[in-house]
Formats: sequence, structure tokens, C-alpha cells
Amino acid sequence: MNEPVWDIAHLAHVEMLTPKLDASTRFFTDIMGMSISAVQGDSVYLRAYDDYEHHTLKLTAHRYPGMRHFAWRMRSPQALARRVAAIEQTNLGIGWNEGDLGHGPAYQFQSPDGHLTEMYFETEKYHCGPHDQSALKNTASRFPGRGINVRRIDHLNLFSSDVQAFRDFQLNTLGGILTETIVDNATDLNPKAVWFMVNSKSYDLAVTEDYLGMKGRFHHVTYAVNSREEVLIAADICLENGIFIETGPHKHTIQQTFFLYIYEPGGNRVEIANTTARLIVDPDYKTVVWTQEERKKGQAWGLATVSSFHTKGTPMPEDL
Repeated sequence: MNEPVWDIAHLAHVEMLTPKLDASTRFFTDIMGMSISAVQGDSVYLRAYDDYEHHTLKLTAHRYPGMRHFAWRMRSPQALARRVAAIEQTNLGIGWNEGDLGHGPAYQFQSPDGHLTEMYFETEKYHCGPHDQSALKNTASRFPGRGINVRRIDHLNLFSSDVQAFRDFQLNTLGGILTETIVDNATDLNPKAVWFMVNSKSYDLAVTEDYLGMKGRFHHVTYAVNSREEVLIAADICLENGIFIETGPHKHTIQQTFFLYIYEPGGNRVEIANTTARLIVDPDYKTVVWTQEERKKGQAWGLATVSSFHTKGTPMPEDL
């Protein structure tokens, strides 16, 4: 067995496109409870109260919803250099840029499905002021007491027209391990969905099959709260504010996440979740494999998965 590569530290941020920038900004500040770090041009930079970086979400005005790019933060400058060298052995590298608000130079590349991705090490850590200083020195900023009060970015889910190609690129070129996967059946191990771990958290990135056969689409970004009860309260908050609830609160079988899926005003799916069910510390952990038949049983408990969850991503064909 090849030794896993642990050069990625964590999911850093997501740039989300929205045709309703003002309404999306109000959603993430007033409903989600996030704070604005900066505004520049047609973009708004936001963070949750225990996100340590300048921002974990960048909202950018666009004619249709979706994701422009997402970013990994690397464990060291040396780790960044190693992964750049590995990517440049493929045909997916794009090159360096000077960075953005909140972080230094970044190397851009594409996933095998065309998702624009970047990775960097140099970052601006958030420094709170008197207005948001927490009483707890080990919390990045004070609990906002506003809306859902999301704590931190947790993971990203992408659609892919070729899950196997994405899986092989992630594991062989970028690193981490495959914690769980869905395959056709016990004899045909063609992957339909994959979950990647890059630290002790059971996944930072999930990739699922795009049943429309489109390339490079966004499924959802997830922000974590502190407890299951807060997921239930989030559902009440969304109900009271006219936010569309797609499904939940329920418990996923895969990864055991307690979740709520909603849509922000710009048309992108967002998950609110308590994701502390699984940490993986086993040094020779073996991937958990689920068949399509096992997946059809639905959630661990709660209602069956709605069909839109498997087919709707952004952008949709009618947006283009």
C-alpha cells in the first residue's frame, strides 16, 4: 500500500456566483450569522465566527449561480511546492497568480471535470477587534448571536461527469485518503460518489455523479454548527424567513452527518450540519464501500432523499 500524502491542510474557501448579490449577502449575514471581512468590486468576502482565515466564502455577482473556484490551504510552503510539481506532470495545471484578499500567491489548476481550483500556503489570519473579541482565547471571534450562528466552513460537494477520474486525480496527485464511496454493486466497483479526507475530519470534499452529464458543476457548500439542536433551530429560522428547505433535518447514513439542505436567494444549495459524528484517527483505515442498492435505502433515519438532491446543481442547463 502506498503511504498517503498529507500535503493538504483543509478546505480553505469557496467562491460562489450569485445573480442576486445583495440578497445573497443578506442571507449569509442575517440568516447564516456570518460576518463580512471585506467588499471589493463585485465581490463580498465572509467568514463564520470560528473560521481562522480572512474569509471562507467569496460571493461574486454573476448572471447565473454556481461556483467560480474553491481553494485548498496547504500544510507548508514545501507541501505546496510538492503538489505543484505533481500537478505539472498532468495536463491540468494553469499556473500561479498573485493571490486575493486574505491570502498570498496561489497555484491554479482544474479538476479532471473542469472545476477551477487553487492552493496556497500564505494566509491572513483573522484578527478580531473589541467588537467581536471572544471571552474564549481559543475561539477566532465571539459567538455572533445572530441567525443560525454557523461556526466554520466544513466541506464542499461537487458534481462530476467522471467520478473515477476525479477520484484518481485527487488520491494520486493531490493526496489524502478515500473514506467512503458508493459503487454500482459488489462486483462492479465503478464509483458513483466519493468522500475525501485530508486531515482527521472524515471528509473535506465529496464528489458525486452528475446525472445530467454536465461538467464542473457545484452541488453545495456546508457550514457546521455546534449541535443537532442548532440544526433543528436553523430549520425554524429558515421557515420564518421564507428560505426554501430542500430536505431535512435528517441523518445521513454515509458519514453520519445530521443535516439541513436549503437554497440561498441566488440559487445555490447550502447545507447546515452537525458534522462531529466521525473523526478518523486509524492510521491504516480502510475505505467503507456502499453499493447502489444499499444507498437506495435512503437516510439513516428521516425521509427518503428527494430526487432534486441527485439532479440539481448549479448552474442548471437553463441558466447557460
